[in-house]
Order: sequence, then structure tokens, then C-alpha cells
Amino acid sequence: MTKITVVALVVTLAVLSAQPAVDRDTIAQIRAEGMQRSQVEPVFNELTVAIGPRLTASPAHKRAAEFVRERLAAYGLSNARLEPWKFGPGWTLEKLTVEMIEPRYMPLIGYADAWSPSTKGEIVATPLFVGGKSPEEVAAMGSASLKGAVVMTQPALTNFVRRDRPQPSDPGYVPMSAAYATNAGSARGGRGTPTAAQRIAEAARNGGAAVILKPSIGEHGTVFVTGRVGGPGAAVAVPSVTLSAEHYNMIAGMLERRVPVRLRLNVESKFYDGDTGNAYNVLAELPGSDPVLRDEVVMIGGHLDSWHTGVGATDNADGATTVIEAMRILKATGARPRRTIRVALWGGEEQGLLGSRAWTAEHLEGDKNADARTKFDVYFNIDNGTGPIYGWFLQNMETVRPLFDAWLEPFKDLQARRNVTEPVGATDHLSFIDAGVPGFNPIQDYVNYDVRTHHTNMDTVDRVNVADIRQAAVVMAAFALQAATVDQKIPRPNR
Repeated sequence: MTKITVVALVVTLAVLSAQPAVDRDTIAQIRAEGMQRSQVEPVFNELTVAIGPRLTASPAHKRAAEFVRERLAAYGLSNARLEPWKFGPGWTLEKLTVEMIEPRYMPLIGYADAWSPSTKGEIVATPLFVGGKSPEEVAAMGSASLKGAVVMTQPALTNFVRRDRPQPSDPGYVPMSAAYATNAGSARGGRGTPTAAQRIAEAARNGGAAVILKPSIGEHGTVFVTGRVGGPGAAVAVPSVTLSAEHYNMIAGMLERRVPVRLRLNVESKFYDGDTGNAYNVLAELPGSDPVLRDEVVMIGGHLDSWHTGVGATDNADGATTVIEAMRILKATGARPRRTIRVALWGGEEQGLLGSRAWTAEHLEGDKNADARTKFDVYFNIDNGTGPIYGWFLQNMETVRPLFDAWLEPFKDLQARRNVTEPVGATDHLSFIDAGVPGFNPIQDYVNYDVRTHHTNMDTVDRVNVADIRQAAVVMAAFALQAATVDQKIPRPNR
């Protein structure tokens, strides 16, 4: 580190340390409103129980977006709106049959991948197991073997997901030891080189397979199911079903022992090409009160979309509810932020941060947005976990620690613990960092998140304690208000 850099860091720390905190009376009002008069439960229940899974560009996602817009407007927030962005066709699963009918009947645990097309009616067939073959070997089989087949593309699964990421707020946490699960520091970009499994699936598709079967990485009937990843035009070209690993392994073992197996499969799905292929972000504002600073923006948000199994409770209805409630708290307490506080609920996060990327491309990036980028202060996201906010990942920005530590301190009696220097990745704050403005995501609870609920059929309301959302909303409201009140904006990220 050069002498100039050290001096700059010292000056920045001194300026930030001198910033006034929001007074304790304001914090007390936020706590009282959020803990005693909470509106968390009806919002969370509408998103999960009434609407359910909210796959991007599906009718359920549009319904959720309209509900959120109406709720934010009802709270008295300004300019509650839907902002469309180009995604491509929506999709819903209308019916799925996946059964073993020989040598005995057994219903199988499985789910069609998102954007899987329908099968050509009901298929009854002995599966073709190609697990263990190379992509080249599968391609060499050609249509003579693959056409019309139910293809099991992967070997029996042995490396189940059996551990959650460690808790960064624990006193004995080893820095960066959670990186395996959080893609720490990862930024936007392409999908990279296809894996062997993806190349095998592609060879099966090219050979005319009727259905592709693959195992989940979960155990005990937990099925991790995703689907299309990428922008407009990306799709699953052949009907594709993910089975529970135990059932997939059972069938593979029977075939290996030459036990005659026959499966019955039927996928019925529906694509939605209307609405010009749009998906939606939801936004609203609490206008700033300072004549000089009100054009500057503090932003909070999380993604509203989910995958199509479970109900998307921990990923990310709890986070979406958190920021909706945080804005309600600020409005209800009569908060007068100096800067404008904006809330955003993103679509398309699960397909590659697409909604937030579309928004930052339109509103923050490039020469046309230089002024808006200058006036943008900070973005606080919430995703990557469930439960209370224990602290924040500081994205290697030690310059913000004095403020963040001071802002977190009043909530130590509400399970808040500490902030950590390291970055976290894999969610929407990265779109803002890539645009050159600060973005942060909190530390939450990860028990049974990576092994049980994240992108699975087990992501249900049973996995969420509504009281934790109340705490998270209070902390989020306080951080947003304090960032919108201090004299100086948050420092820009190191790039």
C-alpha cells in the first residue's frame, strides 16, 4: 500500500467516523413500529401461501409484482411502479407423471426443470443409462440408440450436499471459509465452459432423446431443481426431469443388475409468449427532504422471483418481505430522510441477476448515466440466507466499518452480532458493484439453507420464523435511514 493510499484511507475513516448517527429516539421509533405493529405476516403469507412459487415471467410472478406495487402504494410511498425488462417466454408446469411401473409400481419423487417442454404424450419405456460414459461416447451413440429414449445422463450420485456454509458472525469463524457456498466476489459474466454433464445432456438432445433424467444433489427426498439460466432465448430444449438422488440411484442399481425396469413419464408445461416477453421489477420511493441531497439515492432491495418448487419462502419471500416492511416502517414513523430512499423487488435473479442487471444498465451504467451514478449513494440487498440480520459482509471495504459497526450496535439485543470484511457474491448487490456503486448483503442464518431449502422442493413456510423477518426489517430500515441522513455518501467500491 502506497503512502498516498494510506493517507487517503486515514482521511476517509476520519470523515466517516465523524458522521452523526441517527438519534436514539428515531431508532426507538423504528424498533417499536417494526416489533409491535408489524405487517410482516400478511405480506409473507400472500407471497408464499396465496401466490406460491414465483418463477420469473410466470403469471404468479406478475401477480406477486402487482401485489407488491399495490402494497407499497397503500403505504403512501411515491411512484410505486412496475418497470418491464426483456426476458422471454414465461413458463408453468401443468402436470407431471413420473412413476416406475415395472418390476413393481412406485411413484417417484421428481420435478420437471423450469422451461422444460412437454413430452409428446405419455411415455412408457425402459430407461437408457449412460452414466459413466464420456460426452464423446454418448454423442457417438447417435439417434439409433438415443432417439425417443428416456436417458439417464449421470452416474449414481454419491457426493450429496451435506453441510451448510459456516456462520461468518460466529467468533471463531475462519475468514473466507464460507466462500465455497456463496461465490464470494463473483461478478457478472457468461456461464463459462460447459461441464461434462451439460455436454452429455446436449449429446442426448442432439440424438433425439424423448426425456432426460438426472439426479438431485440433495438427500432425504430433497430435490434441487432449477432450469433455464441466461437471457432471452435460453431454454431447455428437451423435456428434463430431476429425480431425488435416492430414487435415481435405485433405478440405476436395478439396471446395473439387469432387473427389467419400465418408467411412465408425462410432462405437460405451458409457455407464455404474451406481454412481449417482459419480466418486471417493482420500485417505489420515500422522497428525500433535504433540498441539496434529495436527488441522491439510498436503495434497498431483494429478489421477488423464485424457482418453481416449494414456495420460495427462504429464497426469497422472507427477503422481499423484509424490504417491503422496512419501507412501511419508515413511512409509518414519519421518517424524513435527507436523501431519497428507494426500494426495488427484482425479477430474474435466479436466472443470473437479470432484473437488477437490466435496471443498472438502464439507470446507472455508461456515459448517459454519469450524473445518476454520481448521485447514487448505496444499495442494501437481502438474499443468501434466512432469519435475522446478524451483520453485513463489507465487500473488502474497511472504509465503511466505522459507520456499519455504529449502525449495527443498537441492535445487539435483537441478535445482531458483527460485520465482517469479506465479500459475498451470488446475488443482486453485485449488479450495483459492477456499475461502480457500493452494494452490500447481510449475514443471516444458514442452518439447513444450503442442504435443505435453497432451490429445493423443501423451501416452504415451515422453514421461516416470521419474528426473524421483523428483526431484519427493523435493521434494514435503520441502515437505510442512517445512510440517507449522514453528510457524506458511502465510499465507492474498490474495482
